[in-house]
Amino acid sequence: MKFEEKKFNIGELKGISVKNIEEHLKLYAGYVKHSNLILEKINELALDAEKNAYALGEVQRRFGFEYNGMRNHEIYFESLSGGSTELTASGALYKAIEKEWGSVEFWLNRFKSIALTRGVGWAMLYYDRKEGRLLSTWVDEQHLGQLQDCTLVLGLDMWEHAYVYDYPTSEKKKYVEVFFENLNWEVVENNFKKV
Repeated sequence: MKFEEKKFNIGELKGISVKNIEEHLKLYAGYVKHSNLILEKINELALDAEKNAYALGEVQRRFGFEYNGMRNHEIYFESLSGGSTELTASGALYKAIEKEWGSVEFWLNRFKSIALTRGVGWAMLYYDRKEGRLLSTWVDEQHLGQLQDCTLVLGLDMWEHAYVYDYPTSEKKKYVEVFFENLNWEVVENNFKKV
């Protein structure tokens, strides 16, 4: 069974160009394609696992990068689909954020500062299923630092490809702001409800 590229309902966005979204979606398509190709290669190499141990190990590492790239981007693009909506105070996510951080404003400022971490990676809002709480963190690249036994609720792509057609790297803070202006909080709320 192969992974399939998802389609997203991303309309015109404020401050994020059609060109940037189109190029970013091509990158996502590459993650889907390469996840499938790597799984095929793993199956081929595993036929003689002892002989191919080194190659198998390297391609297995690459799978984590491609697969997480695929899944992280699905969360990201889905949250920009269907038009922007507000985070409602009566919703479960709003209440969980308040419980964890005291206020949505405090969490949002903290999350935005995480997004401005130097280097490439992702600002992530996870739900820790074991502890029943929300966690915000930085994830380097995408295969290093994902939190074990946590479900991704919101992912903000902070690789340059996410904003380079619209903002120089020195202005990535503007990209963070427009991301939240375009965010469909109903999608994020549904991600939270699923867990």
